[in-house]
Amino acid sequence: MKANLIPAIILIVLGVLLLANNLVPNFRVWEMLLDWWPLVLVALGINMLVRKT
Repeated sequence: MKANLIPAIILIVLGVLLLANNLVPNFRVWEMLLDWWPLVLVALGINMLVRKT
């Protein structure tokens, strides 16, 4: 069940961001993703470390 957790969270976050892009006029989802993409790499690295222990 834990293996499906990460893809599910990614889909939920992506859906919320796209929904916010449609509902909030000044919310620019693509600009935000371009600014914060390194955080995704950090989160994936931490997840890999936690899984190995």
